[in-house]
Amino acid sequence: MKILGIGIDIIDNKRIKQSIKSSKFKSRIYSSNELKLSKKTKNKVAFFSKRFAAKEAFSKALGTGFSSNLSFKDIEITNDKKGMPRYVDNRKIIKIVKKKYKIKKFNSFLSISDEKDYSTAFAIIQSCLLYTSDAADDLLCVDLGGRRI
Repeated sequence: MKILGIGIDIIDNKRIKQSIKSSKFKSRIYSSNELKLSKKTKNKVAFFSKRFAAKEAFSKALGTGFSSNLSFKDIEITNDKKGMPRYVDNRKIIKIVKKKYKIKKFNSFLSISDEKDYSTAFAIIQSCLLYTSDAADDLLCVDLGGRRI
C-alpha cells in the first residue's frame, strides 16, 4: 500500500455559520444526501463546517483542488453506523483518482474534528494492496481489515 495523497483543512465556524444562511450556498456545496442528513442534527454549524473542511482536505489530498473537473458536491461525506466519517465512493471521484494515479483500486480515509470556533479535517488517499489470488489470476483489493473489496 502506498499513500498517494494527504490533505488537511481548517475552517472558521463563523464563516460557515454565515454562509449556510444561504440556500444557494448549501445547494452548491453539499449533496442532497448531506442536506437530508443535516436535518437530523442539532448543531448545523458543526455539521456543515466539518463537511466543508473534509471536502477541502480531500481536494488537497487529490492534489487538484477544485477545478472545472471537480466540484464540492462531487465529494460527499457520510457516517457509518458507529458514527465514523467516510467519503462516499462515486463514479466521478473513482475516475479522477484512477486517472491521476494510474491505479485500479484505492481507499480514502477521513478524520474530522471540531470545537467552538474551528472545524478541521484530515484526508488520506491510499492505493490498495494488490495480490494475485490462488484461485484466479485477477488482482484483488484488500481493505485494512483484510477484507476483499
